[in-house]
Amino acid sequence: MPFEFEKTMFEVYRETTYTQKYRVVYFTELQDHNKESEINHAMAGEHFLDGFIKDHRKEEAKEIIESLLARMNNGELLRPDEFLAGLGDHIA
Repeated sequence: MPFEFEKTMFEVYRETTYTQKYRVVYFTELQDHNKESEINHAMAGEHFLDGFIKDHRKEEAKEIIESLLARMNNGELLRPDEFLAGLGDHIA
């Protein structure tokens, strides 16, 4: 049985550079070599939403997030609540 503290913090943001792509950063998975640059990219971007996914079936949750990001980057308009609804019970 997974514990409540077994979760991964993430943020979805939109780049403010010319690409305007939606991206995700998993804060609790950052290493020393990429922590500063990834946090700086997220901070420079336009915040969309943040939250936690359960570590149990985390890879499945990441696939869902990538799928939702692809839809948004292809022009589909999703609200943050719709994005979270797409994650279903993967949200911690």
